[in-house]
Amino acid sequence: MNIEGKNPVKEALDSDKKISKIYVSKTAHDLQPIIDGAKAKGIRIDFVDKFYLDKISESKRHQGVIAISEDFKYSSVEEIVAFAKSKNQPLFMIILDGIEDPHNLGSILRAAECMGAHGVVIPSRRSAVVNATVLRTSAGSANHIKVAIVGNINDTIRYLTDNFVNVYSADMQGAPIEKSRLDSDLAIVIGNEGNGVKALTKKLCSGVISIPQYGKVNSLNASVACGIICYEVTRQRNL
Repeated sequence: MNIEGKNPVKEALDSDKKISKIYVSKTAHDLQPIIDGAKAKGIRIDFVDKFYLDKISESKRHQGVIAISEDFKYSSVEEIVAFAKSKNQPLFMIILDGIEDPHNLGSILRAAECMGAHGVVIPSRRSAVVNATVLRTSAGSANHIKVAIVGNINDTIRYLTDNFVNVYSADMQGAPIEKSRLDSDLAIVIGNEGNGVKALTKKLCSGVISIPQYGKVNSLNASVACGIICYEVTRQRNL
């Protein structure tokens, strides 16, 4: 699996991700910290021509450096729940209902990790998965947050509600987010970029929350909406 770009590669080096090799452009600048970090870990460095990086790059935005790592290691829903318990914190999980744009997924992982979410759940079908584009867009955050991939998010919601977790879907018709209690064990469902949260999925949730909007275009990108929701959860938990 490729990790492409200065920040994603640096974040991967700072994490426990296994990297087998790093390709560095012979003409790239400002990569000495990455080179030093790789040498300190005994990782092989190959200095290559830029055209070779262009050829093997998946995102086409490698910034002169590509690390070759093991495939992304997904967690399980149970591991995310256990992680929250190990930190003695109320669970905060994001469930994605068919986010298909890898840039959106990367931005969501970045916001979720920054705001202290314990993990993100994605479905195995009709969804973006963690790849080079997601890693780059997340600015390395994907290396520091647990991501679970499941066959059916509705089964995940049933499991969580059976274990006394409040699961809320995000929708324009929901209760205002600032008036909702978000400080207990919690999972938030963010819907598909075009169609939102599926009707059956919404029915399984404990409730529906919305972000008040005051502009003429009452529509938010999924990753922007997720960032606002994550902030409100963090704000309430730190009152």
